[in-house]
Amino acid sequence: MKDILSYESDIWSCADLLISTGIKQSDFPKYMMPFFALIMLEGRMRNAMSEIEQTEGINRKNNPDEFVEAFKDMDCGYNDYIVKHDKTLSDICNNDKTFEDDFRNYLVGFDGELKELLGIERGTDDSKYLNLEGIVAELRKKGVLMQYVTKWAQIDLSPYNNSDITTLEEHIKRKWADISADTAGEQYTPEDIISLIAEIVSAKIEVSHDDYVHLYDPTCGGANLLFGVSDRLNGAGYKYIEANGSEWNDALYALAKIESLFREDAKIKYGNTLTTLPFKGKEFDVVVANPPYGIPWKGYEKEIRNDQTGQFAFLPSVSDGQLLFLQHNAWQLHENSGLVVEVNNGSSLFSGDAGSGESNIRKYLFDNDWVEGIIQMPSDEFFNTGIVTYLWILNKNKPIEHKDKVILINASDLWQPLKKNKGSKRKEMNSEHRHRIVDALVCFQDNDIAKVFDKWHFYFNKQHIRLTNIDSKGRYVSQSLGCPGEIFKINDADIIAVYSSGAWQWPLNDETEWQNQDAMIAMRKISGTTIVSTPEFFYWVDNIDGTIMCTSVESGVHETLGYGTLTVSYGKTRSGDKTCTAKISDSTYKDTEIIPYNPNSEQNNENILAFMQRYIFKPYCLLDNTVGVEVNFNKEFYVPKTIDSVDSILTEILEIDKELANLEKDLNL
Repeated sequence: MKDILSYESDIWSCADLLISTGIKQSDFPKYMMPFFALIMLEGRMRNAMSEIEQTEGINRKNNPDEFVEAFKDMDCGYNDYIVKHDKTLSDICNNDKTFEDDFRNYLVGFDGELKELLGIERGTDDSKYLNLEGIVAELRKKGVLMQYVTKWAQIDLSPYNNSDITTLEEHIKRKWADISADTAGEQYTPEDIISLIAEIVSAKIEVSHDDYVHLYDPTCGGANLLFGVSDRLNGAGYKYIEANGSEWNDALYALAKIESLFREDAKIKYGNTLTTLPFKGKEFDVVVANPPYGIPWKGYEKEIRNDQTGQFAFLPSVSDGQLLFLQHNAWQLHENSGLVVEVNNGSSLFSGDAGSGESNIRKYLFDNDWVEGIIQMPSDEFFNTGIVTYLWILNKNKPIEHKDKVILINASDLWQPLKKNKGSKRKEMNSEHRHRIVDALVCFQDNDIAKVFDKWHFYFNKQHIRLTNIDSKGRYVSQSLGCPGEIFKINDADIIAVYSSGAWQWPLNDETEWQNQDAMIAMRKISGTTIVSTPEFFYWVDNIDGTIMCTSVESGVHETLGYGTLTVSYGKTRSGDKTCTAKISDSTYKDTEIIPYNPNSEQNNENILAFMQRYIFKPYCLLDNTVGVEVNFNKEFYVPKTIDSVDSILTEILEIDKELANLEKDLNL
């Protein structure tokens, strides 16, 4: 029996007909998924038929009714044409005259659930899932239906077991992920990442090998991650795995659901994980997930904001919903136990300022002490993107020695190149790389790829302050006027004139007084752009450094009031008389300072004051303080580059000069 993966080329040769009919390559999955589902179903059903004959000794030909009943008891779906009449797609394609009728009978022979999943006889139902009936109509219209079905019919999967067929399915779905923009990044997680996740779960899980492991994937796609982890846990000695998954994409849900029919204790449900909550009320031991990232949740924003379940402590920006899934996954665990391993991109570590939804979600997870570790993966690990990804490890029952601790593991250099690139995937982790990561997570100690931190290390204060501008001698207006924090008002009754923007804005009694005012200003050497004149003083802003000046009308003596603002406003009384008021006040502005956080509130306040005294040299007052949380791998694992000494650089330059001189000599230049 040949290796099942040799069928990959046969399956992809079916796409040659699609090319000839003008179907775009990005649409191949839509045309291939339903037929791939057909050959998987047929192969597995024929496999089950052989099992009944061998294990139960029931002969299909001699006892057809008993055989059918035994088959239906297996609860893996049913097709009358395959099981009762022992017909295959290959048989149907042998006669072109009866092909249409036979193919129709073959399709309608499936039971109701499979018809729904395959998209057969769906009538006016909007749910099309694999939409087989629609695809058949399109291929018939293009005149290639029988040719297309015949190519698929040549692929016989009946000699292979479920695990083999699942392996082939994963390889095919991976290629679909490469070419389909609609499903990119949502339907396939690389096998090396699946193995790593399974090994992490196996190392950290608290369930014994003889107990049930309740496993959940909230965005299971075609279920390769869910079933991949399930199979690997089973291979690691866990006897009983209940694999639960939910999916909202019609076609991927159908593929996962069909796969689940041939697995024990597998449940796939359809729906929006975050709003319809297909597994509401059920708690899990392990959640694994590779949710879509960078995908907006605006389409169901109302439902999320009105959520009454308590699954969301905070809401991130509507532009990216991955932190919604991280909260949902923690919520679906048991109250005081359970493990989450979730793939995220980097934005979940640091996006959003202190007080934002993203930062508050991180703080919520850290406050509850659920974050046990975060692993930075190599770039170019996934099929549709070259970005760096991270594994979040949430543990609701961390060992006592891990309490209030978080380990960061930098696995960015743990990879080997693929012999042949697969889309954007150019790297993979081998077993040794994965072992180093899992070993670091379990040992929970600093080493060459890991660092253990107090969780408070990732908290920070964002202290809001109001700063007062000062002049070159440290003076500010309220200080000079003797009324800190207050405004010095110049009553409208005292204001004779106001000069602003190059002209007199507030009228004097006659033109002579205007001229006198100009002369007085020139004589007193007043150069401000805004000048307020009263019987005793000129108040003006020095053009050079913005200092407020008070100059005596009588003597011309200048007094410095300090840095500030001179504000003039005009109005009217109820009787219609014009008014003018002016005020001199501090020049202030708001700013923020990022200050390390201490979980002891009294010590934290002292640290803030110490920071202000050390680094802030202007008068200030403290405003609100917001505590944020972010994780910065680059900062934590930064290694400064070694710079050559000046002497060695100069020596190298001299050597280069000598080489150039010799080269010129050899070339007779």
